[in-house]
Amino acid sequence: MKTLFKNGTVVNVFTGELLRENLLIGDGVVIGTGDYTDADADTVRDVTGRFLCPGFIDGHIHIESTLLTPAELARTVLPHGTSAIVADPHELANVAGTDGIGFMLEMSEGLPLRVYIMLPSCVPAMPLDESGAVLGAAELKPYYAHPRVPGLAEMMNYPGVLAGADYVTAKISDALAAGKVIDGHAPLLSGKALDRYIAAGIGSDHECSSAAEAIERVRKGQRVMIRQGTAARNLEALLPLFDEPYAHRCMLVSDDKHPEELLSDGHIDAMIRTAVRAGKSAVTCIRMATLQAAEWFGLRGVGALAPGFRADVNILRDLDSADVEAVYTSGKPAAENGVCFAFAAPDCRSPRWNRVMHSFRLDPLSEEDLAVQPQQGKCRVIGVLPGQLLTEERLEALDFSQNNGIDTARDILKLAVLERHRGTGHRGIGYIQGIGLKRGAIAGSVSHDSHNLIVIGTNDADMAAAANRVRELEGGFVCAADGAVLAELPLPVGGLMSTEKARSVAAKNLLLNETVHKMGVPADIAPFMNMAFVSLTVIPRLKMTTRGLCDVSSQSTVPLFV
Repeated sequence: MKTLFKNGTVVNVFTGELLRENLLIGDGVVIGTGDYTDADADTVRDVTGRFLCPGFIDGHIHIESTLLTPAELARTVLPHGTSAIVADPHELANVAGTDGIGFMLEMSEGLPLRVYIMLPSCVPAMPLDESGAVLGAAELKPYYAHPRVPGLAEMMNYPGVLAGADYVTAKISDALAAGKVIDGHAPLLSGKALDRYIAAGIGSDHECSSAAEAIERVRKGQRVMIRQGTAARNLEALLPLFDEPYAHRCMLVSDDKHPEELLSDGHIDAMIRTAVRAGKSAVTCIRMATLQAAEWFGLRGVGALAPGFRADVNILRDLDSADVEAVYTSGKPAAENGVCFAFAAPDCRSPRWNRVMHSFRLDPLSEEDLAVQPQQGKCRVIGVLPGQLLTEERLEALDFSQNNGIDTARDILKLAVLERHRGTGHRGIGYIQGIGLKRGAIAGSVSHDSHNLIVIGTNDADMAAAANRVRELEGGFVCAADGAVLAELPLPVGGLMSTEKARSVAAKNLLLNETVHKMGVPADIAPFMNMAFVSLTVIPRLKMTTRGLCDVSSQSTVPLFV
């Protein structure tokens, strides 16, 4: 079946030109552009006044962080023009090991959204972490033969790279030997240390939070992924990267984005709109969101409307606003006017299903389990920075005569990370500033990257109540106050994803956030997304693990009291 799109304007991502020409597709690929006529096609679509561009590619996303299954994510982003994603399943792999990788491959097979899977490089992220699995080079190597695996995902263990640790270099060597790409993750790394990191074979990074940081990486040969997610919003700071001589080395990515934002704001299309409103070229943005991502990941025949390329076609009502009217993937209609067409979703009922769906091994908690024994000196407090995953180390004098050191007047709350995979009973307990909670507690099983149970609260009783409810749900987000659960979102798939539809998940997540905002959290803070990154030991500076506070730069535990 051949389809002709006539009277439209084609965005040529090779040259940056806007060309008034017809587009003919058939058998899932582009046949050609130019003076094709109705006689060349079986069906004809008149796209007068419309723009035709390749389907958008999200070059770095964690499906788990959308809280949706792969099929439900496809239904959500296809109407926004996203026809392919490059996903790193290290969240589920940290919970379930190779069963998590296999689950993601199975559950994304045959979707109209093309899902490429990068192999998780850091399970666990760092040796201090306690995850549900440990994946070495030997466990990853067989997956390089899979046709939807383009490489090794974000190498977060940059201290291990710089130190030449065998267990890190083995993974890098296997990826390079297989002809695969390696994504990076090295926030604030610069100078000679960055040189060594790049020289190891790591060709991209999505953690740049300033233009200077990103420009250094481009100048040293890396590709920069410009990120705009729910918690980390770097696009505004990186606007200079949308201009040459940098733009041709950049991609657009979401990394971690919750479903309510995907539904209300959009996906990669929203990033294009934001950049164009800031004065950047829509065509440049589209190139960053299509061809340049495909070229980095070695996706041959993807990312352009040219002969032999996969027929992923977006019909745009307007170029500057990236207003998507219709989407075709592999030549077939996938979405129109904001509605995704029905498709059969994969079903996983292999033995790995039980591993993924039953991931909690944790005893109930009491208030006493969360108590901190006071000592002399000041306390190290994790300082949350607005709009960033970076944190600060703050030294504060705490009053332990009341509420075990918690001081809501100064926004100093208690924080606990509780091991939930192996039943070790390990608990890291300390304090955090910058969340804004005035009453009650919030808890969740999404805590990057090992995804242990994390809880933040204004008192131990509500912290225990919230944490115990997450345990009963076998995963999810909960807020509680005065001993009662006020709102919750079950996440039974590895403690990370829901089995419900996107709108249901978004509604429950929105209610959770609205409830927590009423509990004191400022409206500009995404509390559960921010909480999820407080235990991520690869982003400076101070984080909490099941073993206690971690200084990211030294990769060592540090005492709570100084």
